[in-house]
Amino acid sequence: MIVTPKSKGFICATAHPKGCGADVKNQIEYVKSMPKTGKVKNALIIGASMGYGLSSRIAAAYSCGAKTLGVIFDKKAKGEKRTATAGWYNTAAFEKIAHEDGLYAKTINGDAYSRAVKDEAIKIIKEDMGQVDLIIYSIAAPRRTTADGTTYSSVLKTVGEPYTNRTVDLRNNEVTDVTIDPATEEEIASTIKVMGGEDWKDWIEALDSAGVLAPNAYTVAYSYIGPVITHAIYKEGSIGQAKKDLYKTADIMNGQYNGLNAFVSVNKAVVTQASAAIPIVPLYISLLFKVMKEAGNHEGTVEQMYRMIHDKLLNESGPVTDENRLIRVDDYEMEDRIQSAVSELWDKVNTDNIKTIADIDGYWEDFFKIFGFGIDNVDYDEDVDIHVEIDGLVEV
Repeated sequence: MIVTPKSKGFICATAHPKGCGADVKNQIEYVKSMPKTGKVKNALIIGASMGYGLSSRIAAAYSCGAKTLGVIFDKKAKGEKRTATAGWYNTAAFEKIAHEDGLYAKTINGDAYSRAVKDEAIKIIKEDMGQVDLIIYSIAAPRRTTADGTTYSSVLKTVGEPYTNRTVDLRNNEVTDVTIDPATEEEIASTIKVMGGEDWKDWIEALDSAGVLAPNAYTVAYSYIGPVITHAIYKEGSIGQAKKDLYKTADIMNGQYNGLNAFVSVNKAVVTQASAAIPIVPLYISLLFKVMKEAGNHEGTVEQMYRMIHDKLLNESGPVTDENRLIRVDDYEMEDRIQSAVSELWDKVNTDNIKTIADIDGYWEDFFKIFGFGIDNVDYDEDVDIHVEIDGLVEV
């Protein structure tokens, strides 16, 4: 099959197996080129197939030489026309390269919120690792079904009052005003159930109860704060309320569970399928990319996750955090000079000038790169086999 991108808005329905593989290889080569640390032996990455989770797995494996167990929720190719998800191809590529390099890597495919997946992870850890000393929690799901069968859905809304600001329509790059309505109390509570710290804590409790949590292990979950212009929809919005619960969960778990070191890492704004769906954020990201690339401090997910693990979490002097115990990998983004430049452009950007004062082309490059398109040295005219297996995959 000759695989081409089929997208509508912030959704891409196809993924390229060789493009995804090339992107994974590029990330691995980056980490291989950087200084190493041997402080992590066995890592569990919950949400390991895309974005920050995938890059965390690569950083743990190739910076620390760690065995990695990944938890994903992806689909294989179906028939002759439906490709697998990008996460499936990413995971297949990572495992193949890791095995060739002599690194242990195994993956569970299933709902990370379920007890069955937790039990399977514990079984594999007991058999192959003994205990885990790093647990990365990188879940960005729209809904969660709890043990009692209740399904909760998250919403992208404000809290209290509507909020109006500018955004970019990704279908035509038109800059328009958008108003985001406030969430109900029920919607906020549901968003916290999906995106808060409850399931993260459930994972840690399950690992500890089973005796597979190493003494003084590290666990990190991910968040975003961003600038004032995005606060109403993110930091102070419904998602932000869930992230506050995440921060509280880290503080509650820290020092508990066999001396666990629990942190939340605040990461930089990047293009993901999730962030593309958030009003206002894509316009901000396109301006941010323009400024950071010109300043020479732009980073993708792998550069950040390497820096988070190597420089911040496993620093020789101990974890590097701010006054709220947050690991700040958004430090380059939030520099005064960067935010000042972005704010100046925000006041000027419109449909006519977005192509020149914002990096909208770079935004789209990163968007399609998520699905394996636009990667250097990949022949997109080649007829490729979309049916790719993941060695040793455990389906739950």
